[in-house]
Formats: sequence, C-alpha cells, structure tokens
Amino acid sequence: MSVRIAPGELLAVAGGSGSGKTTLLEILAGIRTPSAGRVLHDGTEPAVLRPALGYLPHGNVMHDDLPLDRALGYAARLRMPARTAAALLDAAVRDALAAVGLADRARQPVRTLSEGERRRACIAVELLTRPRVLFLDEPTTGLDPATGAELLRTLRDLTADGVTVVLTTHAPADLTRCDRVLFLTPEGRPAHLGTAATLTAAYGVPTLEEVYGAVARGARAADEAAAEETAAEETAAEETGPAPEAAPVADGAAATRPAPLGAVGQWWLLTRRAGELMARNRLTAAVVVGSPLVIVAMFALLFRPGAFDPAAPSPGSAAMILFWIAFGGFFFGLTYGLLQICAEMAVVRRERLTVLRLGPYLLSKAALLLPVLALADAALLAVLRGLNRLPAAGWGTYGSLFLTVLLASAAALALGLLASAAVGDPGQATLMLPMLCFPQVLFSGAFVPVPQMAWAGRVLSAAMTNRWAFEALGGGIGLRELWAHGASPLGPPLLASYGGSFDRAVWAGWLLLAGFTALFLAAAWAVLARKCRTVSRPAAG
Repeated sequence: MSVRIAPGELLAVAGGSGSGKTTLLEILAGIRTPSAGRVLHDGTEPAVLRPALGYLPHGNVMHDDLPLDRALGYAARLRMPARTAAALLDAAVRDALAAVGLADRARQPVRTLSEGERRRACIAVELLTRPRVLFLDEPTTGLDPATGAELLRTLRDLTADGVTVVLTTHAPADLTRCDRVLFLTPEGRPAHLGTAATLTAAYGVPTLEEVYGAVARGARAADEAAAEETAAEETAAEETGPAPEAAPVADGAAATRPAPLGAVGQWWLLTRRAGELMARNRLTAAVVVGSPLVIVAMFALLFRPGAFDPAAPSPGSAAMILFWIAFGGFFFGLTYGLLQICAEMAVVRRERLTVLRLGPYLLSKAALLLPVLALADAALLAVLRGLNRLPAAGWGTYGSLFLTVLLASAAALALGLLASAAVGDPGQATLMLPMLCFPQVLFSGAFVPVPQMAWAGRVLSAAMTNRWAFEALGGGIGLRELWAHGASPLGPPLLASYGGSFDRAVWAGWLLLAGFTALFLAAAWAVLARKCRTVSRPAAG
C-alpha cells in the first residue's frame, strides 16, 4: 500500500479481525520493520525518531495504585531530558492532564478512574514529550458509545493543536469522527482510502456496519469513481508536499535531542517508584512484611531446643533446622520476585518503546527487595537463636550464616524475577511457585544425601541453589565437627551418608550462590529483551 498522512490529520485504520491493522500501525510507528518498502516521517526513518513518537498499545498500561499525577510524574522524569527542572516536569504533567480533560482527577488513584478516563490518562502519558504523531491501537474498544465519542473528541482536540493521530478501530461510529479511513481487506490490502461517506458509497451499502461484510465477502470492489478519487488525493499530496508547519526533520535531529536519564538515574527513579507502589498497595506490603513473620513463628514451633548441644546433640534435627533455614531464605526471595514483573509487563513494554533500560529496571527490583529480605533473614536467625534452636556462637559464625541465607534469598529473588518475566500473567506466576519449590526440597541433599542419589539426581542437585545454601550453612556452623565429636552415636553414620557435602569452604558456596544470582538476572534480562523488542522482525509479505 501507499498512503500519505497529513500533519494534524485524524486517520482511522479499519477492517475485520486479522486484517493486519495492528501490524500496519506498528510499521508506521517504527516498532515493526516492513518486509518491503519504507516509512518516512517528514523524510526521516521512524526508528530514528522512535522515542519521540507517541504509541499507545491496546488496553490500559498504567500502574493502578499510584495517583494519576504521580504516575505521570514518574513517566515524565523517565522520558524527559535528564536535567529538566522540577517546575518544567510538573508543568508537563499539568499540561498533559489538561489536554485530555483530567486536570480535576490528578490526585485520584488510577484504579478509581472510569474506563474512558483511564484511556485518556494513558494518552496523557504519551503527550508528556509532545509527540508530533500519536499512534493508538483500538483506543475505544470496550468503551460505551458515549465514552468512545468523548475519547474521539479528545483526539480531535489534539489534532487541532497540530498532532497527527493514527488509530485502529473496530467501531463503525469511530470512522465518522475521523478525517479519513484506511479500510483493509481480510488479506491486509487497502480496500479504500477516503472519508466514511465515500467508503459506504464505494461499496454501495447504506451503513458502515455493512461495509465490513461487503469487504469480507468481496461482493463488490470499489467503484471507478472512488478509485480515481483516492488516486487523485494521493497524487495531489505527493505534488504539494508536506504542509509548512511540518518541515523536514534532519536525520541527525534525534542525536541532538537532550539525553534522557542515564542508567544510574533510571535505576534510582525506578527504585523509588517500585517502593511507592509497594507502600500504596496494602495487600502487597502486608505479604512482604507478614509472610516472614509467619514462617519464623512456624519454624520456632517445629523444632525442639538443644539440637546443637554438644553434650546431647540431635544430628537429624540439626540437619533439618539448617535445611529449613536455607529453604526459608529461598522461599522469601522467590515469593517476593514472582509477581514483580508479570503484574506490570504492559507498562514495561510501553516504557521500553521509549527510553527504559532493562538492566536498571531489574536492579531496581533487587535494590528495593534485598534490604527487606536481609531483615527477614536476620529475624529468622535471631529468633531461632533466641529460642535455642541454633547453637551459641560468635559474631563470625552468625555473620557467615547470615551471608549464606542472604545470598540464598538473592538467588531465589533472581529466579523469581526470571519466572515473572517469562510467564504471561500473575495467575501463571502463582502456578510456578510449587514447580520451583519442590525440586529445591527434593534435590537439596538434606532428605536424601547427594551421595545416595541416583546419577541423574546428583546432576540435577547441582543446579539447586538450596543445596549449596544448605551445605554452606552446615560448613559455617561446624556440622561435621559436631557430628564427629558429639555424644550422639547417630553422628558418625549420618556424617558418612553425607560424604563430603560439608567439606567445602563456605566461601565456595557463596561464590556459587552469587553466580546463580547473576545467571538468573542475565536470563531475566534476555527474556525481557525478547518480549519487549523495540523493533520487531519484518512483517510477513
């Protein structure tokens, strides 16, 4: 197809389901590469201008728990130049809200807005950087007729200010409110380009609803007059060139734009936003704070005191205490990480199309949650020691135990982030919890010592972070010495069944846990990079 869209025009791309509307929109916005041909914005490739083009995917893509002005404030700081003054950032938020008619809703949480207001709020995010072209994928889907009409009036007001708007739609009522309609055949070819009135005339039907059926059936091609009108319109556009207010943009223009936040700035901003989101979501905050307390209480009730008493040790209980400490750190980290990304994947995809860096994004999650995990792990060790479930020892021993548990939590947090990035929604992430926990229990080497496992089990146990945490805890607390020289006759046989599990230096376990953390974070980055590509492969021909 060949189409020229004028500055300040409101163009609708319509057609039946599967006709390629979203694909075409992504090609025009520079998100998808065409298999042939070129897309130019005033002579410039869209990929060069990508951060400056407004693109709104289908659905609501904002954090529900933030007040509207706070959500836009974070978006403004992320998208606008790094050294933009706070007064200018606030002005950009006010102007964007005013442009979509939501100035009086600024302090309301996003979740309390109506569906139509949320769609307009999403548009306001794109207006923060004052784009010259705004692409919207089915912005009126799911809205009642009055709300959809109000949204189209908002878009019409934007075009009056010089913004070009291209949208896809299934709603016939939207077509009458747009300057022109590009209607696609089921095969993705242009069936008609013109006004809504010429569209019905071209197919000889009285209503726009019937056009969909006429195009799908191929009952009647566009008549000669409509074809000539479209050709004449495009020829005139080619001859006249762009309007004066749309002067060509040099290819180097994007390079001269002020730089947005760097990696460190994004990391700090995203960490603050994640912290505010957690604080404003009472359920999440309760789970983060309350779940470690519940687990610590259960551990205190599960084990009897004195399992590490050299005069009357309980080798089996001692091993189980260390295992459940290791698993507690793992469980804390995994549950904290599992819902962090999948719950906001739509926002991540949208921000990735502009300036979001995935490394700072992932590290912001770690920066927010690791201190909480450190408190939970310290509380676990302190309570168990205070209740005589752990032996009396110096700061060196307990420093070693704390670092082991914290590294186990960090590795589990990274694994949770990886799983959260890989799944499609929070429901799938919840199903992942037992699938990730059971192998860590069965192949940790605590219930069945690693030397007693089948060959395949020993190989699988090497990939379990809980195994290395358990063995590092045993080495750090001196489990081998306790069993070898304790009064219990069960010690030597039990020690022999574990073989050399507790012979490694504790720091070797730390290195392995740190390595797993880095590996899982790198894998999470790779998954996110694949799911949030800023430019997709060429469209099918």
